[in-house]
Amino acid sequence: MDLAEIPAEPPVRPAPPAARELFGADCDTEIEGSRVVAYCHNSYPETDLVRLHVECDRWWDVDGDGAAVAVGPAGRVELTSRCWKEVRTAWVSHQRP
Repeated sequence: MDLAEIPAEPPVRPAPPAARELFGADCDTEIEGSRVVAYCHNSYPETDLVRLHVECDRWWDVDGDGAAVAVGPAGRVELTSRCWKEVRTAWVSHQRP
């Protein structure tokens, strides 16, 4: 065995995975025709500012970004929006206050 092939130090251990962040309300978004409803429930101890974003399918239809709504610990909130015609997509963003 060649001593030059033996590493001077033991191999580096990989870093442990980061702990899961306990933040962010759980939101279910429903699209029905031109209307969007998002139901959010915050099961964590920190307030979450949720905001509904809607992208309309027609080029002339105005996309919408709703106002931020605070969802406190164990709180629930319903967010609504709409397009004049069809909805292309909708999502909820989360932010710390």
